[in-house]
Amino acid sequence: MSSNHAGTEQSARRHRVEGPQKHIVTFILSLALTIIAFAAVASGEINTTFTYIILVVMAIIQAALQLAFWMHLKDRGHLFPIIAIISGVVVVFTMVIMAVYWTWW
Repeated sequence: MSSNHAGTEQSARRHRVEGPQKHIVTFILSLALTIIAFAAVASGEINTTFTYIILVVMAIIQAALQLAFWMHLKDRGHLFPIIAIISGVVVVFTMVIMAVYWTWW
């Protein structure tokens, strides 16, 4: 009987309940990234190329935050979805590069 109780104690220690703190911090970071991107576009005084770079970087960071914390891809057992997402990004990036190359050729 005591061995069964020890097993449940071990599994309870391994399984941590994630509180809302990380979600709140991620939400605030997402809001901050959105405000930065909006301010870069709304100001109109920043170079257009630099504005595009800011928008792309903020979008990538925000997507990574949302996938990691809200979609829980940072947890164990999510290797296949991560591989699928990375494969999709590689395919889309390759298609965009090939389309640009084909158009400019």
